[in-house]
Amino acid sequence: MPITLAKDKKKGVIRAIQTYFDEKLDREIGDLGAELLIDFFLKELGPAIYNQAILDSQAFFQDKLIDLEAQLFQDEPRS
Repeated sequence: MPITLAKDKKKGVIRAIQTYFDEKLDREIGDLGAELLIDFFLKELGPAIYNQAILDSQAFFQDKLIDLEAQLFQDEPRS
């Protein structure tokens, strides 16, 4: 499943790319060029970023689950 952006979010990213090109590279990039650049990065980097976010989320929840078990269970006296 390809990674996509909502239409309004994509418009904001297009403006950010255009601002970046203008300020940092002293070049102009049109809407189409910026949109093609977004699509390229989503295709090439999106899956790796998404997968890393999933791994980070899994680690976070595993830590919380371990902490939850420690909070729920009480030590039993030894006989």
